Amino acid sequence: MGCMTAPTFEPSRRLPSWLRREVPKGNDNRFTSGLLSELKLETVCENAKCPNRMECYSQKTATFMILGNVCTRPCGFCAVQRGKPEELELDEPDRVAEAAHRLGLRHVVITSVTRDDLPDGGAEHFYQCVLAVREKTGATIEVLTPDFVRHKHGLDRVIEAAPEVFNHNMETVPRLYRRVRGPKSDYAWTLELLQHIKRSNPAIKTKSGLMLGLGETREELLDCLADLRRVDCDFLTLGQYLQPGPKYLPVERYVHPDEFEELRGLAKGMGFKRVASGPFVRSSYHAKEMADAD
Repeated sequence: MGCMTAPTFEPSRRLPSWLRREVPKGNDNRFTSGLLSELKLETVCENAKCPNRMECYSQKTATFMILGNVCTRPCGFCAVQRGKPEELELDEPDRVAEAAHRLGLRHVVITSVTRDDLPDGGAEHFYQCVLAVREKTGATIEVLTPDFVRHKHGLDRVIEAAPEVFNHNMETVPRLYRRVRGPKSDYAWTLELLQHIKRSNPAIKTKSGLMLGLGETREELLDCLADLRRVDCDFLTLGQYLQPGPKYLPVERYVHPDEFEELRGLAKGMGFKRVASGPFVRSSYHAKEMADAD
């Protein structure tokens, strides 16, 4: 593998031209936002300040975020509020299903904050949401879960719901893992989790993703991709890390679109069934197209 040393320059304060985009226009944007507000639903699009949220809303789609909007993990990259979460809303699965139905979604992505405070890490709530959406819409379902590191039994409950796609993000390379994901994270467990899903139900497509520009080297990144293939991970997303505010980890490097395209080719050559690689790629960006892969 080729090696590219971590950059030593100061991170740029101005976005390069390829990271500037126009805000989509049209009533569908307002329709989606209004529906989510009416049903009192959270989305990772808003809470994590996703740069694609207006594009997705304009296409009448969103990534539902369950288990509240307060996370128990202090990740250095994420804009989601952290602190003491509120009680679970037991009618949330039905509200998520209603929103998916009214949006006409054929592929539904459900994610969550991390809930280390719950005995099962929120797994039962994931299970109920998957079942409710499936019954209401007949759509394929993708879950993007936390690591359940203290609630490994919870992982099996989510697997029991049999989502078509099970996504858990690697996020970054081992050297940066604790700095980026916090002291409770574990790189080895991330791989074990993805492997356990495949062994439990080979029909479930597994997916993972990494943010680039945090100081990783090319060799470290390619080693991570090789690790993901060793546990038979099907789908991969690679995107540019963007600092959501001054208190979060800085951007060390803006990766050029040509490099993202090169990495896409390398990852495909490693055996990933589908690879989405680009500056604006996020975990659930164009998720349906990826899920439709053979």
